Amino acid sequence: MLPNPARPHSSSARRDPVRGAEEAGIATKHAGGAPAGAQSPADKILVAAMRLFCREGIHATGVDRILAEAGTAKATLYKRFGSKDGLVHEVLRRHGDAWRAWFNETLDACPGGPAERLVAIFDVLQRWFDGDDYFGCAFINAVAEHDKADGAIRALALDHKRQVLDRVRALAEAAGVLAPDALTHQIGLLMDGAIIAALVTGSSEPATTARVAAQALVKIALETTSEAADAPMAAIRRRAERPGS
Repeated sequence: MLPNPARPHSSSARRDPVRGAEEAGIATKHAGGAPAGAQSPADKILVAAMRLFCREGIHATGVDRILAEAGTAKATLYKRFGSKDGLVHEVLRRHGDAWRAWFNETLDACPGGPAERLVAIFDVLQRWFDGDDYFGCAFINAVAEHDKADGAIRALALDHKRQVLDRVRALAEAAGVLAPDALTHQIGLLMDGAIIAALVTGSSEPATTARVAAQALVKIALETTSEAADAPMAAIRRRAERPGS
């Protein structure tokens, strides 16, 4: 039985920790040697767009609304980002960088070894869900809003997902799981489901439910023998070897 690691502190009424990380990250990435904490006009546009896209939606947020929130000129947006689409893509890239940095740092602070941290992923998600301005995953929301044939948005979302799952897979391998790919995708599905359910219900409870499921999956994965882990591929090979197959 896996132990129940201490959960990160959460509050029912506080700011989304990722949002603060995004804005702090932008403030340190501006160019031109401005004082620490200062923001360039382009930075202000990014911060305003991140906030509005998450809260109100990408399509519902017009350029004029972003500029009014940022207090900058329209020329700055088009000179720096080219178009609203260019701004959307940059916002998603910056958001992904900030979210993954926060996720990895918070997960690293959880006690226990790799197996325990696979379960603690959902303690980290619960902390995110408990933020009073949690608006779901920016990438899931963006794919849902856009034309499903929009390859650029889908590519950004898939790259973000790949990097998150790479961390999950590294933990599964370090825990000694014999079929790390299978466990990685199982936990990934639980993460996606919890993120969407938390947005729809306005509750962090989906993280608790998903945590129970993850704990069971990790326990099964750790108890699985090499023979059992290889069984799916062995079955495929047997079918391929049948006459006429």
